[in-house]
Parts: sequence; C-alpha cells; structure tokens
Amino acid sequence: MTLATLVDVHEVELPAAGAAQHLQCRECGFRLPLGADYACQECFGPLEVAYDVAGSVSRASIESGPPSMWRYAEFLPVDAQASHRPGLQPGLTRLVRADNLAEALGVRRVWVKDDSGNPTHSFKDRVVAVALENARRLGYRTIACASTGNLANAVAAAAARAGLRSVVFIPADLEPGKVVATAVYGGTVVAVRGTYDDVNRICSQVAADRHWGFVNVNLRPYYAEGSKTVGFEVAEQLGWRLPDAVVAPVASGSLLTKVDKAFREFVAAGLVAEHPARIFGAQATGCSPVAQAFRAGAQVVRPVKPDTIAKSLAIGNPADGPYALDVVRRSGGVIADVTDAEIVAGIELLARTEGIFAETAGGVVVATYGRLLADGHLGSEDEVVLLNTGDGLKTLAAVEANCTPSVTIEPTLDAFLASEAGGGR
Repeated sequence: MTLATLVDVHEVELPAAGAAQHLQCRECGFRLPLGADYACQECFGPLEVAYDVAGSVSRASIESGPPSMWRYAEFLPVDAQASHRPGLQPGLTRLVRADNLAEALGVRRVWVKDDSGNPTHSFKDRVVAVALENARRLGYRTIACASTGNLANAVAAAAARAGLRSVVFIPADLEPGKVVATAVYGGTVVAVRGTYDDVNRICSQVAADRHWGFVNVNLRPYYAEGSKTVGFEVAEQLGWRLPDAVVAPVASGSLLTKVDKAFREFVAAGLVAEHPARIFGAQATGCSPVAQAFRAGAQVVRPVKPDTIAKSLAIGNPADGPYALDVVRRSGGVIADVTDAEIVAGIELLARTEGIFAETAGGVVVATYGRLLADGHLGSEDEVVLLNTGDGLKTLAAVEANCTPSVTIEPTLDAFLASEAGGGR
C-alpha cells in the first residue's frame, strides 16, 4: 500500500476552483485534490483537471460573457471572479478567413486563428492567466516558469499586472527580442547555458526547493487548461461548429491535445454538433521527436537535441508527446515536420497573402499545411484552421535576410523615376 492510497480526495480542504472537481491521473485515473501537484502518487503519470459542468452553460451564457477567454470560465479551473478581476484579459483573438492563402495553395477554404493579438502577442497569455488564478488560490506570491520565450513574456507581464514577483528561466541563446520583452516587466530573468530541456530540469529542482508557483511545473495541470480556450473560440467563431481539421504547432504537445479536448467538451455539453475534426501536428525538422515517433508507429517519443530557428518549438523531450500521438491517431490526423528553409517560406507566404506576420511557429504550421496537401493527407475541399501562436516581431532574425529595401535611391524625384520602383504607373 502506498501513501497515496491512504489519502482520500475529500479529506483535504483546499479553496474551490470553479467547476473543477479534482485532479486526475491521465494514466491510471487516480484522483487528487486541487493542489499544486503535477504527478500521480500512484504511477507518476501526469495529472489533469476534471470538471462537472453538466447543464450549467449554454451558447447564450457564453455569448453574454466578457470579450475574453473568461467567457469560458465554466470549462476552466477558476471561479467566476476571474472574469471580473483586473488582468491582461487574453483571448477572443481573431479568426481570419484566409482567402488569399487559400487561392495560393489551391484550396477551398482555410482559416488562421491569430493569437498574436493577445496582450504579449502569443497564446501563452491564455495558459498563464489560468495558472495565475490558481497560484492566487494556493497562496503563491512568486510566479515562475521554464520558457523558450513566449511563456517568459506572458509570465513576466501577468505577474507585473497582478503585483506578484516573477522569476523566469530561459535558454541563454534565446532570441534577443524575447529577452527584452521579458526583462522590461521588471522581474528576474535567469539565462541558462543549455537547451530548454536543461532549463526545465533546473526548474523542477527549484520548484521542489522553493514555495514558488511554476506555471509549467507544479501548476501545470491548471496552466495546460488555458489552451482549451483556443478550441472553444474556434468553434464559437465558426458559428458554433467544428472545422474539418486543425493544424497546430507541437512543442510540448499540450496545445494540440487541449484543442482536441475543447472540441470534445463542447460536443459533450451540447454546444456544437459532433463532427470528425482531424487534428494535425506541425514540427520543425530540427526538433521533431513527435513527428519521428508518428512516422515510426511508436508509442514512445525519443528525446532529441534541438537545432532549428523555431526556438519556441525547440523542446527535445516533450512532456505531452505521447498524448499528442494518441490524439492525432485517434482523430485520423498526421504529425509532420518541415525544414528551416520551409519555415521561412511559410512565414513569408502568410505575410504576403494575408498580412499576418507570424513567428517561426506559425511558419512551421503554414509550411506543414502545404506539405500535408502535397502528400494527400488533406484535400482541397477540407475546411482547415491553422493556429498562429505568436507574432513575427519576436523572431525577426528568421526572415531579416530576405526582408530588405527594394531599392536605395538619392533623395530626388529623378532618382525614383529612374529606379525599378519608379518604372511603373
């Protein structure tokens, strides 16, 4: 008998977290109270949040909610107060009907869910908002994380707004723009000479030593739930229906799994009709452990050493990799990868056709979509949603060599007219 079997979930009193009932192991189903736990005491499997939202939500109640991710509070581990609390208010980003991109690729209809419109310009504002609410609930005054950049931005900004201390750990070779966009909020930034996986290992050790709320370590079950709001918004913005397919970038694999979970929760709640939405994953070839496992038909994801311009996806040992494989295989999707050159081409194609400047992860998604079309995994009639998770201003180095002045002239009209730029009418 283990210690865990002596603990009953009802014997531990913790503050309520909205409709959330308990934490539950994704492997063996063991239940724990809504505390700062992320690993099962029985089998060491990862934990996730379980809810009871039956009959408590409708399309009308959601539509009358706040113009942010908090309109879906009934599906999140937060109480109703979260929607009224001062904060960064992420979510409800635009869903763009990308007709120019569709024409360029020869397809009927494609959409871009553009999360660069969040407060710190990435989808990470969503996950941090949920983690922060649970950090408050559990009494943490310092909020921390391991990050490849976007999460560091989001944690530092949200902590500043909430009046909390932030400590973020990043790889020392992170893009300079992401370092500046974190340090500007006044928190502590710890640069680690190593990969993201080295950073994450240190954070796990620090989390065991300090009473800090690490959003993607001891608060991970709550943090991950914030990604569901991407899926909720896609369904609502499509007119309360599901698309034929979604293409999501894969770093840890959590976003992909939570979008699928969001669709299933909306179906279970009667908010959308059941529809076989296929889930596709996109990785960079230089860090593609999940895509490699998918191609090999494996259940286990073997770690790799990242080497790609897509640093926000450069997680060589993805925590949710096996679950991403499960979702993709169950839904009939594929996990594919693309080279750095294809990533740059994907960024430029989306910018040129739709005026959306995506970061490298968005380039991975667009390029992978093109690959999936070419390989016959998706057809021209499939209605597909592409997830752009961040702003291209964060990863300028990826495209700067190709983005220079068309011409350089002397400051005269004659010089302009004589140039290539002035040759037409």
